[in-house]
Amino acid sequence: MAYVEERNQDATCYVGDLATQVDEAILWELFLQCGPVVNVHIPKDKLTKEHNAFGFVEFKTEQDADYAMKIMNGVKLYQKPIRVNKVWASKDKKTNDIGANLFIGSLDLDVDEKILWEVFSAFGYLINPPKIMRDESGRSKGFGFVQYDSFEAADLAIASMNGQWLMNKQITVQYALKKDSKSERHGSLAERILAANNPASRRGPPGPPMPFMGAPPMGQPGFPATGPPMMGQYPPMYQPGMPPPGIYGGGSGAFHPAHN
Repeated sequence: MAYVEERNQDATCYVGDLATQVDEAILWELFLQCGPVVNVHIPKDKLTKEHNAFGFVEFKTEQDADYAMKIMNGVKLYQKPIRVNKVWASKDKKTNDIGANLFIGSLDLDVDEKILWEVFSAFGYLINPPKIMRDESGRSKGFGFVQYDSFEAADLAIASMNGQWLMNKQITVQYALKKDSKSERHGSLAERILAANNPASRRGPPGPPMPFMGAPPMGQPGFPATGPPMMGQYPPMYQPGMPPPGIYGGGSGAFHPAHN
């Protein structure tokens, strides 16, 4: 059974454009400079065991996540500028379909609904389970759909995931075609205006944390059995407000705030 835990969406950052050398331990060490880290997850290909150039970092507080987004976005890690976005908070499940529906294309045939949920639930609340279109034998047709409760979440998912590699294929993420239309897609200005004036679709207080599915269990190489890395395993901790260290990663990997 997959490892499942509760993730606080308000305190979670999406980290994209990761170099191949980056793993969970490196992200933990890097983002620990912004505040206490609760969890780090980098989805990996089942066959190659290589990651897909993005991951998620959960902090103890929303303020630490906001701080990380401000100072870490654009920082070079192994000579590649990383992209750090704030994950949108979930809200009450009682919400209407506002049209924030996305088409996910060019899917690897091994990608299932669970994997889509694991990846796309990071950007906002999914009002319905992801759907992968299948033929009569149950084989994936290579595309599917996800449905958010807000256009902000859908826009963030498109910006973060369109063109990214998932499993062994580069996926396409865009607004889905409207029902009975061959050219008109969801996400139109009219839909957004209606959503903005619909009380059921307005973002309210943060709802309960969404399940964090597929995260690596603690105790794997690079992590202690419980809690964050032990003192002495990494360089001295830096408190929020202090500049990151001048060099990070060693060898060919450089981390320096001047690279922002």
